[in-house]
Amino acid sequence: MTEDNIRNDEERLVDEAFQRLLNSYLASPHRKKVDIITKAFNFARQAHKGVKRLSGEPYIMHPLAVAQIASEEMGLGSTSICSALLHDVVEDTDYNIEDIENLFGAKVAQIVDGLTKISGGIFGEHASAQAENFKKLLLTMNDDIRVILIKICDRLHNMRTLDAQPHNKQYKIAGETLYIYAPLANRLGLNKIKTELENLSFRFEHPDTYNYISKKLDETRHSIGNLFDNFTQPIREALDSMGVRYTIKARVKSPYSIWSKMQAKHVTFEEIYDILAVRIIYAVDETEDEIDECFRIYVAISKLYKAHPDRLRDWLNHPKANGYQALHVTLMSNQGRWIEVQIRSERMDDLAEKGFAAHWKYKEGKGEANNEGELNNWIGTIKEILDDPQPDAMDFLDAIKLNLFASEIFVFTPKGEIKTMPSGATALDFAFSIHSFLGTHCIGAKVNHKLVPLSYKLQSGDQVEILTSASQKVRADWLGIVTTTKASNKIRIALRRESRELQRKGTEMLNSWLKDKGFPASVSLYDRISREYEMTREDLLTAIAKGGIAFDDRFMQAVTGKQKRKRWSKLEPFLRSDKKKEQAKETEKFVVGKDFDKKKAVSINDVNFHTFNYASCCKPIAGDDILGFITDAGEIVIHKRNCEVATRLKSTYGDRIVDAVWNMFRGMLFDAAIQVKGFDRKGILKDVSRVLSDQMDIDIRDISLATKDGIFSGTILVRVYDREEVTEIADSLRRISDIKEVNML
Repeated sequence: MTEDNIRNDEERLVDEAFQRLLNSYLASPHRKKVDIITKAFNFARQAHKGVKRLSGEPYIMHPLAVAQIASEEMGLGSTSICSALLHDVVEDTDYNIEDIENLFGAKVAQIVDGLTKISGGIFGEHASAQAENFKKLLLTMNDDIRVILIKICDRLHNMRTLDAQPHNKQYKIAGETLYIYAPLANRLGLNKIKTELENLSFRFEHPDTYNYISKKLDETRHSIGNLFDNFTQPIREALDSMGVRYTIKARVKSPYSIWSKMQAKHVTFEEIYDILAVRIIYAVDETEDEIDECFRIYVAISKLYKAHPDRLRDWLNHPKANGYQALHVTLMSNQGRWIEVQIRSERMDDLAEKGFAAHWKYKEGKGEANNEGELNNWIGTIKEILDDPQPDAMDFLDAIKLNLFASEIFVFTPKGEIKTMPSGATALDFAFSIHSFLGTHCIGAKVNHKLVPLSYKLQSGDQVEILTSASQKVRADWLGIVTTTKASNKIRIALRRESRELQRKGTEMLNSWLKDKGFPASVSLYDRISREYEMTREDLLTAIAKGGIAFDDRFMQAVTGKQKRKRWSKLEPFLRSDKKKEQAKETEKFVVGKDFDKKKAVSINDVNFHTFNYASCCKPIAGDDILGFITDAGEIVIHKRNCEVATRLKSTYGDRIVDAVWNMFRGMLFDAAIQVKGFDRKGILKDVSRVLSDQMDIDIRDISLATKDGIFSGTILVRVYDREEVTEIADSLRRISDIKEVNML
């Protein structure tokens, strides 16, 4: 094929993509500003002319795809579509923000500027830069929420085309997507996009497991379809007789959601019983009350099937923080399966799929969204987090996760006012959320009229009364109790205020003592004393104020610099040197050099096994999906890919992530733990030992079992060659009578 033919094919590909974008925009309820969108497309096409993506397609296909997602999947208008088409122009070409503003107006320029500031993903080369870039990302929400929405569109398309990237980049991008972008999409009510981001991250990080679960879902699709048809037939007849206008859909659990439950519950695919959920979407006229209609449907289907008493979820009168509204009820089907039914109006369904952020007051042709107050509260929380002075990058991201992405609970004040708190919030968090004075002087709380400690974790529906004392002061250990950013910030401020007062007092006491002894006070003298006590100058002054350091002989030696020298034997320096050399020889590790290629996978074999470090947090063994993390010293630590610590590292130190693969030939043995649970009976331990030792020839390192009320549970520690052998052991243990649960750790 000639170059002209290739060029013509690419031109046709781009033209078709732009026409799809226009068609989707013209089908939306927005005002039809086709001219400005066409102008933005032509400008971006010319700006990116001749540039290709890693996949080989013209670069303009990426902005087109981002704009398509913004229009079709988020329901955004012309300003957002133009901004999406132009989002890479300033960073990748010679055009600047002034050019964008002159051609497309101040609003488009402002959004493109916000996207340019956070370009190249959330994170940079170093942790501090990562935290700063994420701050920029959040700060843009104060200017225009569409910046964050288009950034999510950008990330979604990058995830859809991630195949072109090397494995280490895939792990980095998938890791930060799962850690930041998917929860962010969820919090903005973008449920459909959140689910796709999770599944794509899962597919790239654990391809074998993803394919296994997808295959299992395909195999069960027919039986799920039959279950859905049989379950919904009586419901359809009832709703038809009531004159309800409705649609019933089957919602099958996503592969990522299934895998997460398998991991959390330590169960197999076959033991996941809530793969199917049913969604009833009903229509109402302007004169009808959609909440009344929802409960009318609920009453009707509750007469057909028995409802689970503990699984009714009412988000109608008190929507979730992301604006989600629906009524969830779990019913027992005629096949003996619990099935969750989600009842929501067409408006609620649209909100659940595209998110309330898409209905934000800036949406063209629309008034202010009903959920503007919720979004303002969310942005207010962001401001509180950003007020925390120079947080550590990892702590900063944890604060984001805890306060913005956590599920919420609803608690009541003594007067019956509802307060929304993040899940896991304590009584002390609640005190600071009401007022700083309450938090500072809090000594306890009454929850549902019962006295509880400050660390009590609140539950939805709790009524909380804060108890105070004028003599109470903020304590440093409170930082380990609170989970919200507002509370921790207030505590740190109070501690700093108290610390400054103590340091001032300590300085006065020290200067007075030095003056009495005839020593001039100086910074170098302060530092010399601090080195003697192995603490910072601030801690030294605080300790003096509190009486923790006395003006004794040791203190005088520190002031005069006449400390007694430590004495060593004549041979000890040589002995210490030889010992260090021996230790260094035994623990010689692989160190990343200048020529190290991060794009290539690190191969772990029987020869080089000991040259790598293995994370104690997840204890990887041969056969696990793994990756490597390059430490400050240049050594490589091996983690499981689904390890929580590894997830944080991928999100904050993505440039240090490398792909790693096992290339072992069963020459090494690993310790592996297996949890078992079942009915206690005579001989159960003997059966376990017989299967492992006699039948499988497995080395049992330790068995710890305990029984209570006829149920036994415990852990078996075995030595194995790889993860496949652990799976075989677990399958063999499951075949022993009266063993009901076997979980691989």
